[in-house]
Amino acid sequence: MTGLGPVAWPPAPIRTERLVLRESETRDRAAFIELFASPEVNSYLGGPRPRDELERTVPETPGRRPGLFVIERDGTMIGTVEFNRREGDLRSQVRPDAGEADLGYLLLPEAWGHGYAAEACAAALAWFADTLPGEPVLLCTQTANTRSLRLAAKLGFIEVGRYEAWGAEQWMGEVPRHVPVPFGGTS
Repeated sequence: MTGLGPVAWPPAPIRTERLVLRESETRDRAAFIELFASPEVNSYLGGPRPRDELERTVPETPGRRPGLFVIERDGTMIGTVEFNRREGDLRSQVRPDAGEADLGYLLLPEAWGHGYAAEACAAALAWFADTLPGEPVLLCTQTANTRSLRLAAKLGFIEVGRYEAWGAEQWMGEVPRHVPVPFGGTS
């Protein structure tokens, strides 16, 4: 994530009731490859990448960059949650300006349906609000991704527009600054 300003990275791990959000480690490489190669995980993200390509190209410690948290449950990586700045290729017809933070997340299929995405995203949003108060956070997803739309609503995102991109209708939401984020984490 560019433009964090005075924010030190990585922050201390964020602990929730069931999860830890932390910086990527070497032991997470296999889980990263599984995330990127999974047809289920990537069904709304352009499809999976070939596993043999990932084995060759994924670095020893993948995902180590400002804005990306590994989601850990019981000592094992189950996904990621991240903030990216809306620059260049992330601009849309709805919000053509750049610079806003865009929330994204990926969870391994075996972690679906347990509330982990909501818990991790809420904790990451609380961290972001404490660290960069007043900055807007957006979330974009395909309108066909009903699970992601339900999560966006649960997290308090309000629709600010729709647009066509990557051959599909996209939904864009923003978290109003006055809405408290549920499932707050502790550091």
